[in-house]
Amino acid sequence: MPAFVSADAVQLEDFHSICAQQAAAEDYPHCAEVCSNIPIYQAQALRNGDRHAVLDELHRLFSQGPGVMVVRQGYADLDVVDRHSQVFEAIFAQEAAQGVAADHFAKAGSNGRIWNSLQKAALQSPASFVEYYANPLLGLIAQAWLGPGYQVTAQVNVVHPGGQAQQPHRDYHLGFQTVDVVERFPLPLHTLSQYLTLQGAVAHSDMPLETGPTQLLPFSQQYPLGYLAWRRTEFIEYFQQHAVQLPLNKGDLLFFNPALFHAAGTNRTPDRQRMANLLQISSAFGKTMEAVDRDRMMLALYPCLLERLADNVMDGEALHAVIACTADGYSFPTNLDTDPPLQGLAPQTGQQLMLQALNERWPCETFAERVAQLRAKRQG
Repeated sequence: MPAFVSADAVQLEDFHSICAQQAAAEDYPHCAEVCSNIPIYQAQALRNGDRHAVLDELHRLFSQGPGVMVVRQGYADLDVVDRHSQVFEAIFAQEAAQGVAADHFAKAGSNGRIWNSLQKAALQSPASFVEYYANPLLGLIAQAWLGPGYQVTAQVNVVHPGGQAQQPHRDYHLGFQTVDVVERFPLPLHTLSQYLTLQGAVAHSDMPLETGPTQLLPFSQQYPLGYLAWRRTEFIEYFQQHAVQLPLNKGDLLFFNPALFHAAGTNRTPDRQRMANLLQISSAFGKTMEAVDRDRMMLALYPCLLERLADNVMDGEALHAVIACTADGYSFPTNLDTDPPLQGLAPQTGQQLMLQALNERWPCETFAERVAQLRAKRQG
């Protein structure tokens, strides 16, 4: 297969052959059972197992196996979870008073969202943060996929009664990009992307099936063209026919490969909210070697580029090459409270802002103001 392919290369038959695999409990010796192709672990079995054997098993599960696991009683002391839920409720109240209307790219009012719940909770209640994130299972599972040096981010999601299911999708990194952007990345980078992030969730409420726990399609992370496929109608229909859901109890953990096709389910209850703290854990390798002040570079180079365009001595290809070496080409990390995506799933990048300014011939003062605004919006 060539390194660069278009979305036209995806084949539902290939996808089906991958998703038709069956997970066997004997392949995951530390699990208690396999339900709907998802290995179910008891927290104590993971704590008691040989650490290297557990790490190896979980890594294999996320990569070569079904790509998703559940840990029952991940938090044995539910008071810890409840206390942290109270912290989240306080943050929700504060943000509502401030007029913050966060959501998860969903219909307004269908859910509640706390972006960067990690930092906000740490500042709101250090004591609750410490006892909550002291759970060693979180580190064990993260290290199984990412190795040491990982970094945690988190977002709280509350689905209200009647909240509708999401469209099936893959997650960060390439899952937040449009198809035309994904097509520009060679396929090995599609695979690499899933090794840079681990998705997790801590259930902060009981989640029977009628509340709409996450719909999951085991083994779908193995399809190499999945980042090009998940928006296509035939793949959405396949997901809706074959995805599975497992009820979760408060304190249970759910972890999965970010390339797994998944979607939040519909909350069909009249009076029950579904709340989870969503963990997005990143590899230590997702960083540049040097710290670069790209805003200063953008401001320094902009007048020169503007002059060259005015004199018609620079074509579009050359302009893009300079911008690529100057500004940040990626939307993240950012502050999604103040820097929400206005089109698609990703906010504007520095490169996009710089190209827009040059195409529209903004004065240098206007560009400087917009760079300052972009920097301020992205502050945590």
